[in-house]
Amino acid sequence: MLSTSRQFSAIVATALLLTSGHAVAQPVAPKPPLPLKTVRLYESGVGYFERSGRVGRDAGLALPVPVSHLDDALKTLVVLGTDGKTSVAGIEFASSISVEKGRALAGLPEGSGAITHASLLRSLKGGGIELRTAREAVKGKLVDVLDPDDGEPGPCMPVAASGAGKNQGDGAPAPCVPRKETTLLVLTTEAEIRTFFLSDVVGVKPTDPSLAARLGASASVSSPQGASARRDLRVLAESASDVTIGYVAEAPVWRSTYRMVLRDKEQRGTLQGWALVHNDTDEAWQKVKIELVNGRPDSFLYPLAAPRYTRRELVQPSEPLSTIPQLVLQTADAMWSEMIGDTFGVGGLGLSGVGYGGGGRGEGIGLGSIGTIGHGSGTGAGRGGPDSSTVLSVGDLAQIAEAEGVEAGALFRYSMPAPIDLRAHGSALVPFLQQSISARRIVWFSRAGEVGRSAARIKNDTKQTLPAGPISFFADGGFAGEAQIDRLKPTESRFIAFGEDIDVEITENGRMTTDEVQLVEVHGDHLVEHFIRHHRNDYTIENRSGGARTLFLNLDLVRNATVSGADELDFDVTSNKPLVVFASEPRSKKVRRIEADEGLSRRTAIEKLTPVSIRAIAAAPKLPAAQRAALEEAAAHLMDAEARESLLPKRRADLDELVQDLYRLRGYLAATRGKNDAEKFTAQILEKEARVKELRTRIAGLGTEVEGYRARSRAALGKLRK
Repeated sequence: MLSTSRQFSAIVATALLLTSGHAVAQPVAPKPPLPLKTVRLYESGVGYFERSGRVGRDAGLALPVPVSHLDDALKTLVVLGTDGKTSVAGIEFASSISVEKGRALAGLPEGSGAITHASLLRSLKGGGIELRTAREAVKGKLVDVLDPDDGEPGPCMPVAASGAGKNQGDGAPAPCVPRKETTLLVLTTEAEIRTFFLSDVVGVKPTDPSLAARLGASASVSSPQGASARRDLRVLAESASDVTIGYVAEAPVWRSTYRMVLRDKEQRGTLQGWALVHNDTDEAWQKVKIELVNGRPDSFLYPLAAPRYTRRELVQPSEPLSTIPQLVLQTADAMWSEMIGDTFGVGGLGLSGVGYGGGGRGEGIGLGSIGTIGHGSGTGAGRGGPDSSTVLSVGDLAQIAEAEGVEAGALFRYSMPAPIDLRAHGSALVPFLQQSISARRIVWFSRAGEVGRSAARIKNDTKQTLPAGPISFFADGGFAGEAQIDRLKPTESRFIAFGEDIDVEITENGRMTTDEVQLVEVHGDHLVEHFIRHHRNDYTIENRSGGARTLFLNLDLVRNATVSGADELDFDVTSNKPLVVFASEPRSKKVRRIEADEGLSRRTAIEKLTPVSIRAIAAAPKLPAAQRAALEEAAAHLMDAEARESLLPKRRADLDELVQDLYRLRGYLAATRGKNDAEKFTAQILEKEARVKELRTRIAGLGTEVEGYRARSRAALGKLRK
C-alpha cells in the first residue's frame, strides 16, 4: 500500500512517453539510476520496486529495467512527490522491436528458422555493399545471391585420378569437375557485373547506414540474451525535493518456512517464521527495505512497449492493371505462340484481405486462484447413507470450534526490521516472525485401531495471517518432526501431524447402534424419515509411555449431534468432524464409553414402499399420532392392493390355458368330417369363449381395484406433505 502522505505529481497515466522511431535510438550516455529503496514482494509472482532521489531535467536519472520487464514497468509506473510541485515532462526510452519486426526490417525470411550466411546476404539484395576477398575490395550493389544449382558453373577443378586414369597417355587431359557453390552477383560502382564465389568472400559490409542499423536491430532482438538486457527509462523531471518512482515487475515468489518450539506445560510454543527471498536482477540491493506481502493481488501480462500496427484492407482496382508492360520482354507473336492466355499481366497485384495481429490484444493472467494445500491437518473417513436431518435439531458440534478469523484487508504485510544487502542473482533466508502462539501437543487418531500421530493443535492468536509453508517441530530438546501448514487466518485453528506415537493405542471393544424415528414427511416422490441414531462405543486406551498423553479421536458423526463420555470435545474445521479428547496417565490402561446421538434423515421412493416397511416405520414409539395413523392407513390400502394383485398371476395362467384349449378345439373342428363331432366341438368352443370373456373381465376388474387401493395409499401418504 502506498503511503498516504505522498502526493501524486502532475503527471497521470497519459503523460508523454518520448520514444524513438523505428530505427535504433541514438546512443545516450548512461545515466546514474535512482537508488533502490524498497522492494515489496507478493505471492502472485510480482514485486513492487520503489526508487527515491533528487531528479532534474539535466540530470536525466534513469530506471534500469530488463527488456522483459519493460511492459510491466510502463503499465504500472507511478511518480510520487512530497511537495506537490514536481514537474514531469515524460519518460524516454528506446523503442522495443519484436523479433518478427526485426527480421522484417532486416529483410530476413519470416518464421523462427535459423539465419544462415546466405539468407543474411540475401537481405542485402539491392543495397549498396563493400565486398572483400583475399585479393581485392569491391564496392557496388548486390544484385542477387544464387544457389549452387542456380548459378553458372565455375572453372573446372581438378580431382584425384582413379586407378584407370593412371594408364592414360601423357597427352590426356586431367580429370576435373565444374566448381558449383553459392554465388554473389554484384554490380560494381563502375557498372561492371561480376560474380564471386561465397567461399572466396572474406566479408560483406552494407554501405547504407539505415540498412546497417536495421541489421543491428535485428541482431539485438534475435539474441537469446535480448530479454535480459537492461533498458533504461530516463525520467525527465524537475523537483525541489526527493521524488519516489515505483513500478511493478515480475519477481520470484517469496516462500515461508516455520520452526515451532513446543512448551508442553504452558500449552504454547514459540513460532519462528522465515522467508526465502531472491534477487534475480542484475543490480545488487544495498540497504534495501524488504516487505513481504501475504496476499495475491491480480496482475497480468500486457504487450505495451513495442510499437503496434493495425492491418488495412487492400482494395483492388476495378480493372486489373499490371505493373509490368506487356511487351517489355516479348512480342505479341511470342505471347500467342506460347499460349499464355489470361495469365499475363497480373504479376504486380497482391491478394486482398484483412489481417489481425501484431500483439494488438493483450490477454490477462490472474494468479489469485492458485493456492497452497496444507498436508498437516487430518481428515475423517467419508461417510455414506443417511444425511443430517434438516428437521430434527440434536446439537451443533461445530460450535465447539472457535469463530473463524476475518481479515481486515485482502493483504497482510511483513516488514523486515532493518534494510538488507543482497547481491545480484543472490538469495537469502530472512526472519519475518517470532511470536508466542497457542500450541497444544496431542496424539491424533483418525479412527480407533490406527497408529497414533504426534500432532499439535495450533491456534493463530496473532494479529497476522500466516502464509502457507513447511513447519518443523522441536520438543524435548530436539527435533520432533515436520509437516506443512496451510494459510491460517487470525483465530483459526488447525491440527497438524508431524510424526508417529507408537506408545499410545486406542482400540474399539464394542459398538451398538440403534435408530429411533421421530418424524416423517413426504417430499416429492419420496418418504423422508427423520430419526435419531444412538451410538454407544467402548474404547480401550493404553499409554505405555512414561509421560502423560492427550488423545484426540476423530468421530464419524455429522455436525447435528451430541456426544458424552469424553474429557473434552473439539471440532476439526478442515475435515468438518468432531473429536473426543481423552487424558491418559503414564503407563495406564482404561476403558472409556462414548455415547452420541445424531439427527439424521433417509429417503425411500414411494413406489418401493411395502406394507411391512410402512408398518415398521409406524411402530416407532416417538412418532406423532397423526403421522402414525396416516402411515397405517396407507399400509392397509397397500395391503389390499397387494392382496388383489396376488390373484392376478393365477387368473392370467387360467386365461392362457383357456386360449390354448380354444386353439386346439378350432383345429379339431376344421379337421372333422362327421356332423356329430362338429356339433360337439362347436359347443365346447362356445363354452371356452364364454369363460375367456369372463376371465378377462375379472382380470381387468382386479387391475382396477389394485390401482384404486394404491391411489388411496398415496392419498393417505399425501397427508404427510408439508
